[in-house]
Amino acid sequence: MYYLKFFIITFILLLHACDPVSKEQKLPYLGRKEITPVKENEVIRYDTTYHTINDFAFINQDSNIVTNETFKDKIYIADFFFTTCPTICPIMKAQMLRVYEKFKQNENVKILSHTIDPAYDTVGVLRDFADKLGVSSKTWHFVTGNKEDIYDIGQSSYMVTSMEDEDEPGGYIHSGAFILVDKDRRIRGLYDGTDVKEVDRLIKDIPRLLKEYEDN
Repeated sequence: MYYLKFFIITFILLLHACDPVSKEQKLPYLGRKEITPVKENEVIRYDTTYHTINDFAFINQDSNIVTNETFKDKIYIADFFFTTCPTICPIMKAQMLRVYEKFKQNENVKILSHTIDPAYDTVGVLRDFADKLGVSSKTWHFVTGNKEDIYDIGQSSYMVTSMEDEDEPGGYIHSGAFILVDKDRRIRGLYDGTDVKEVDRLIKDIPRLLKEYEDN
């Protein structure tokens, strides 16, 4: 009896493992969420509102204004850096280049890198930086703007730390995270941009996120 039960359970688990639907779960929604009761025809249902990226306006390496509308109907990967960073930024940019090369032909995938040193990282500096990487602003935006606005959107929207710190190498402290944002401004993944395996996971998750919209 025990072996029969074990065989049945094993068979069910194998079927589940072979089921492509069960293997391809939707990516989670990260950040705060609010559940609001709504009454309709004497029936109460509950609406869930997920954390979203606030409105923003920055300037990219081509001197163009970049806003939420720039990423309308797109998914994108955001990060924070500065061009003179002596620590993790070179590693992050090498890893983000992998993402860029993989998806640069896909119009539905963009990259948004915010400098946390806007006093030095002018439009011209960002232009030279992008040129040295060999990337196009059609896919990858390097943006600058008001320092407080950049720090605020990092903490309040993307849930990462970006700030001045004279005790840190280069004078700044910031997260090494790559943040995956869906077409509705919701965060669907956080990845360590200095870790090859984490970036491998991001590269696999991007098609999964795109497929969610294809299936709807």
